[in-house]
Amino acid sequence: MTRLERRAKVALAGAGGLGAAAVWAMERRGRLPAAIERRRRLQRIAADPEYAFLSAPPAGRPISVHSLDGTVLHAEAFGPEGAPTVVLAHGWTEALRFWIKQISELSRQDFRVVAYDLRGHGRSAKAHTGDYTLAAFGDDVEAVLRQCVPPNERAVLVGHSLGAMSIAAWAERHPVAERASAAGLLCTGLVDLLTEQLVFRPPWIPPAMFRPISEHVLGAPGAIPAFSPQLLDAVVRYVAFGPAAGPAQIAFYEQMLRECPPDVRASTAAAMSSMDLLHVLQRLTVPTLVLVGSEDRLTPPSHARRIASALPDPVGIVELPLTGHMAPLERPAEVNRWLRNLAQRAGGATARVPGASRAA
Repeated sequence: MTRLERRAKVALAGAGGLGAAAVWAMERRGRLPAAIERRRRLQRIAADPEYAFLSAPPAGRPISVHSLDGTVLHAEAFGPEGAPTVVLAHGWTEALRFWIKQISELSRQDFRVVAYDLRGHGRSAKAHTGDYTLAAFGDDVEAVLRQCVPPNERAVLVGHSLGAMSIAAWAERHPVAERASAAGLLCTGLVDLLTEQLVFRPPWIPPAMFRPISEHVLGAPGAIPAFSPQLLDAVVRYVAFGPAAGPAQIAFYEQMLRECPPDVRASTAAAMSSMDLLHVLQRLTVPTLVLVGSEDRLTPPSHARRIASALPDPVGIVELPLTGHMAPLERPAEVNRWLRNLAQRAGGATARVPGASRAA
């Protein structure tokens, strides 16, 4: 290992550890009373106007889905039967309740919404054969479409982060036009995830050198470090959210993150780190929307532009300002509006979605 590589590894490993040690030391010296800080944090969360809403996700009609390799997935259907179906696939370390703001709005009267927990996430079983490759996630999309969407109906497919990667992997191995009428790829990337993300890589580390280091860090199967709540909030906000996110949103995602089994988190991260699915987009022949947050550090707008340029039928790129990786949580009104437009486009509506837009 070269001197620069050692320096990079120490920087990565030490960033979180030093911060946690500093907070721990302050607590020990009485400068930061831990019990008081925890209580104040809970009070801030409870006082957030979003807290009550995020604490009561809607209950759907449960559906048990059996994937190709025998993995049993948990799905739920919301909204009126007989309405056009929108299928929602959440991201890495999330669960189907991540879509709470889309489910509540879209299923009210216009759409039948199907959301499912990815393998190993939420209430879905761990992979039956231990397979967390992107191909397996793609097969799960096919299983959900076949078992949750009425025969002879094509669904609008929407994925966030890993969910969007799953849609791309599905397109590589399954006939797209038979099962989907449109697709939405939200806050995602399909190649070079580790070298282009803006979270961990200091500017003085070359991208090629950073890849093996970050693969080691993200693929570690251990539990989430026991950071103090205020430090964990700060880390999650920096990594996943934009500047306007409230404490209830941060806590909402943190809970899903903690519930994701460490081995699932690590195995999935390893699969994503070596992923190269950009060429698959030529098979995604349905109208496809690409959406990203301007402050997304995990999958920056450079990914969205690359994806849109490779699509056969791009609806356009939407870049939401002051928005991080969790756009469906942070900017639900804008995201829901664009998803409605996408569904209308898929249903043959005459309204056109602009070729490119920067939403206000």
